[in-house]
Amino acid sequence: MPRRNGRFFFGWIVVAAGAGVEFTVGVLLQQVLGGYAAALTREFGWSRGSIGLGFSLSRLENGILGPAQGWLIDRFGPRAIIRAGLVILAIGFALFSLVDSLVGFYLAIGVMTMGAGIAAFMPVTVAVVHWFDRSRARALGLAQVGTAVAGLLAPLVILAITGLGWRQVALASSVAVLALGLPASTFVRGSPTEMGLRVDGLSEAEEARRREADRVAERPVTSTAIDFSAREALRSRAFWLVSLGHASALFVVSAVSVHIFLHLTGSLGYSDVQAAVFLGVMTLSQIVGQVTGGFLGDRVNKRVIAVVAMGMHAAGLLLVAHVGTIPGVLGWAILHGTAWGARGPLMAAIRADYFGRSSFGTIMGFSSIITMVGAVGGPFVAGVLYDATGSYAAGFTVIATLAACGSAFFVFATRPAHPRHATVRVANG
Repeated sequence: MPRRNGRFFFGWIVVAAGAGVEFTVGVLLQQVLGGYAAALTREFGWSRGSIGLGFSLSRLENGILGPAQGWLIDRFGPRAIIRAGLVILAIGFALFSLVDSLVGFYLAIGVMTMGAGIAAFMPVTVAVVHWFDRSRARALGLAQVGTAVAGLLAPLVILAITGLGWRQVALASSVAVLALGLPASTFVRGSPTEMGLRVDGLSEAEEARRREADRVAERPVTSTAIDFSAREALRSRAFWLVSLGHASALFVVSAVSVHIFLHLTGSLGYSDVQAAVFLGVMTLSQIVGQVTGGFLGDRVNKRVIAVVAMGMHAAGLLLVAHVGTIPGVLGWAILHGTAWGARGPLMAAIRADYFGRSSFGTIMGFSSIITMVGAVGGPFVAGVLYDATGSYAAGFTVIATLAACGSAFFVFATRPAHPRHATVRVANG
């Protein structure tokens, strides 16, 4: 709720600002990768595998840099990191507009995706986690709506890429990323303590009453009593299981982001406009999933939602791989979009519930080393198997199978016991 006891909580401004940053990066890059991939294929004749490798290598870079980025966020705060990432992204777009070779493409896309990775998901997520506890899943879902809304406008950018030229759009994006992203970042504050506030906008007395009410009602806790250090989190089974489950989901998300436009327009024969409509349906479903998933995530077991979403990811990808009719593609768009929207915010919410806030950025950074397996593998597997078979059916089927099997990671990713709690119990025993 934006207001609590008649007071407006600034945390919701942080959520809106984070959504603005996510929108900027999404509409200019993340949601239009397929449009750029199609344009590069037409102009240079590069294979799907070569283009997919470029996007995969850039995600590998982000995963390797993740721990350092997470530490920097914890050390200097999300806002400074967001601004640095936006500048790097702007430079990357300028370089991309000059690409005339495959090596140049790899270098430019590396700079672009490094900037996008630094600017958007991780610092925005860390900021929101520090502001919310009880409404954490809902707040994270609303912050990520920026990416989904970007998907609604992405067809306009893709049409501009087709009509005006990808170089011109890339150069314009270099300016737009600063004009849109920097003002939004101004309102991203790292924690409520910077403004003399408390998590969820509660006073100390209100927080104490809420904890007592939760204890009496035997409601499950949503955060740890003592935060884990990064070292302690890495030693827990839950850290690895949640990260592997997240990686399994990213096989689907990353493959779809890079290859679905090529599949719809090339393999299935739909026009650019028809493909844009399908992607619009997917994005609308994503928004619905984010809102409902965030609402449910604050009330029911987040792992159950994640398991169901993984099944939907797999079923949707199999539909679009093997049923090319309009109902089949619409089924994919609804299943994949809803699953992506509902599951996405819960990946961070589960980690925050399990490990606390104080080292959350660093923990997320180390987790990115594992999740990058899916982010790197998805585009590469789909592209290489397309080049080998002339169809996306094999690649999408393999990736869907990985997602379905990956749901098991969430089944077993139960809340870890804090090692310091265990030490106290032994000492008192």
